[in-house]
Amino acid sequence: MAVTFRQIAPGDNTALATIIRRTLQDYDAVREGTVYYDESTDHLYELFRKAGSVYFVAEENGIILGGGGVFPTDGHDAATCELVKMYLSAAGRGRGIGRQLLEHCIDFARSEGYTQMYLESMPELHRAIKLYDKMGFTRLSAPLGQSGHYGCGIWMIRNL
Repeated sequence: MAVTFRQIAPGDNTALATIIRRTLQDYDAVREGTVYYDESTDHLYELFRKAGSVYFVAEENGIILGGGGVFPTDGHDAATCELVKMYLSAAGRGRGIGRQLLEHCIDFARSEGYTQMYLESMPELHRAIKLYDKMGFTRLSAPLGQSGHYGCGIWMIRNL
């Protein structure tokens, strides 16, 4: 069966929080000031009820492989959204699912009228950085907005 993409549902919180934290463990990227310790990581369904946001879940045979979202982060102008909490389980990595998730997020952002997408990451997440580079994101020298994720040292943006 093929991988399907859908919007987050109330029962997805635990599986997604586990995937996010396990991914950071897999890449030795557990540190303060990241989504690992972010309270909202355990409440993604509730977080993504905010207008102008969405969270897509990748699923195969009823098993959640990961997800990624678009969020109007505080401190950004109305035309800029943030790509947030995009993580895949080990079973979902290396299969093009991250690219498909990112494409869903970009399509949603455009449909909402955003003209720029910003993201924050870490050097340890080198596979994700490679995808972002391929998808047209460019590096910034400092963070934008007020995500609260001071543990991230890579900031990127792209026009939509």
